[in-house]
Amino acid sequence: MKEVMERAKKILLDWKGDSYIFGEDVLNLVGKMTAPFGRRVIFIVTGLGHPWVESPLNQIKESLKNHGLNFILIKGARPNAPREDVYRIGLQAARFKVDAMVALGGGSTIDAAKAAAILNSYTPQEVSEILEVSSEEADSIEPFFGTGLVTKLMEKTGKKVMPVIAVQTASSSAAHLTKYSNITDLLTGQKKLIVDEAIIPPASLFDYKITLDSPQSLTLDGGLDGFAHAWEVFMGAKGQEYEKIKEVAELCIKLIIYGLQRVKKEKRDLEGRIALGLGTDLGGYAIMLGGTSGPHLGSFSLVDILTHGRACALLNPYYTVLFSSVIQDQLRVIGAILKEAGYIQEDLDRLEGRPLGLTVAKGMIAFAKDLNFPTALQEAGASRSHIERMLVAAKNPQLKMKLQNMPIPMDPEKGDVERLMKPVLEAAFTGDLNLIP
Repeated sequence: MKEVMERAKKILLDWKGDSYIFGEDVLNLVGKMTAPFGRRVIFIVTGLGHPWVESPLNQIKESLKNHGLNFILIKGARPNAPREDVYRIGLQAARFKVDAMVALGGGSTIDAAKAAAILNSYTPQEVSEILEVSSEEADSIEPFFGTGLVTKLMEKTGKKVMPVIAVQTASSSAAHLTKYSNITDLLTGQKKLIVDEAIIPPASLFDYKITLDSPQSLTLDGGLDGFAHAWEVFMGAKGQEYEKIKEVAELCIKLIIYGLQRVKKEKRDLEGRIALGLGTDLGGYAIMLGGTSGPHLGSFSLVDILTHGRACALLNPYYTVLFSSVIQDQLRVIGAILKEAGYIQEDLDRLEGRPLGLTVAKGMIAFAKDLNFPTALQEAGASRSHIERMLVAAKNPQLKMKLQNMPIPMDPEKGDVERLMKPVLEAAFTGDLNLIP
């Protein structure tokens, strides 16, 4: 595994260069990374007031002071980055006229900071005129959901998005490295996505030792989120990027399974924690090389009953069977990893087509069961209204990219959502793989 870790480190360094610091005992470098972006910052902290955050918080505060930075401290976002938290963070950043944001937290706080930074970078008038939306809508986060809309504003106005210096605390979403911001409407229970190169944090840091005391549930959820990133992108990989995505996905999934198996036995296993950090970071690289698809799309409608990682882990085996005929190479790669980890007993060389897909899917389900994750929506507490919610969301133009990222893209106008997605979700609801077309 040491060789796998070294390969992962090299890939991350080649990708991010000096803009990303990762490893152990690196929190004292946050001030150095932040200083180039201004002297006045808002410091957004997940779990502010909780004992686990005191040590990293104090280290970062000292680092910011040592580099002559003035900062105000505010609490981070709740799970799934509710819109209300985005507006609160944005308001406080505007009130104190800051130059940049430092976000200490997991994906929710970093995503909320990214969205709040957008709101603090462009006026409602600019948004209304350039994105052609009503003045009422222009004063909200709604116009930015979709792909490339922030870049459009940046190009028209000549103004960059307020910098977010992302300090990750959880091996999961890799929000500190990517162009994504997931924001949730708590009233409807629906999550939406901003996808834009303009919101990639210009500087980021992840001290893997900060995860040593992470709750076991958070650790498991985060690992499966990273797994889903790599697998969904790898399923849809084509053309010139295929070999690169294959390398990243294979390393990612190996590291995450290895890390979760170790941490499940011993929570403070440092090697396991480092493996998870490297693996989920590679998951972040995967979603910069390609895009997630059906499982992530479905997870956006399950925020009221499942954490994101569990939702993706639950849905992925079912989509794996749906697309098995066109992802045979990918199935052999992940199948070998799952077999080596003890979750598949069959001889994969003797299988092909749908039987290979079913075997790999069952291996993924065995892995989920080993982590005590639910493997059917009904088991997780879902109702049939959740299926309807997922089908409606699949037809939302703001989430169209998820359908396009599939190994065989779905077109709602041709009835693909009812013909293909609906039976997959019925299978996921009951746990019956035979229902998948």
